[in-house]
Amino acid sequence: MRAMVGVMLVFAPCAYYSNRLYVLIERPLKEKLPVGGDIVATNVVAPFMAPIKLAFITAAFIAMPWILYQIWAFVAPGLYKKEKRFAVPLLVSSIILFYAGMVFAYFVVFPLMFKFLTATAPEGVRIMADMSTYLDLVLKLFFVFGLAFEIPVATVLLVWTGIVSVDMLTKNRGYVILIIAVVAAIITPPDALSMCFMALPMYLLFEVGILGSRFLLKDRIAQRKAENAEEEAAQS
Repeated sequence: MRAMVGVMLVFAPCAYYSNRLYVLIERPLKEKLPVGGDIVATNVVAPFMAPIKLAFITAAFIAMPWILYQIWAFVAPGLYKKEKRFAVPLLVSSIILFYAGMVFAYFVVFPLMFKFLTATAPEGVRIMADMSTYLDLVLKLFFVFGLAFEIPVATVLLVWTGIVSVDMLTKNRGYVILIIAVVAAIITPPDALSMCFMALPMYLLFEVGILGSRFLLKDRIAQRKAENAEEEAAQS
């Protein structure tokens, strides 16, 4: 309830400026549209519903630290002191990385992607983008790039829980690159440029996650190696 109240408090000013928010969101495409191209509404309720939808999603994104804090306040009493010290930096870094992914998508990916897509239109084709469809695409990409930037946090958590080891991740980089390429091809628009702009940061962030695991979990990694060595010695 507290999380929802926080979202609604942020939603009120976002709804008031919803049209301005939409103008801000449509700018990357509008700047790349050729002469005669435009963003149009093909549904009578779209000029109202699309900005309101954007306002609500924007409010949820802005209030995300408050939402995550409420989740943390519910989970924290069940954690040990050492686990809390480990979880807090991951929680803060996950929020920062999610926002960083959205900023990267807006300022880097969108201009290049829309420039490429609009330039590939056959001669004589007038590009008219539906405002609701465009908004859905942009929100999807914001969410996808935000999640993609969470890879370092996910990597550290996987190593911390013991599901994978740092050595396993480093030895299987080829498979990781293949998985990243497939995921990027599925969730991005059907052009090579968008795929590359998603796959490259994902791989670099994967490497950052490995480095972070080595630094943050060096004691845990050393302990596991010692336990594995003892088990191998006992079996032999």
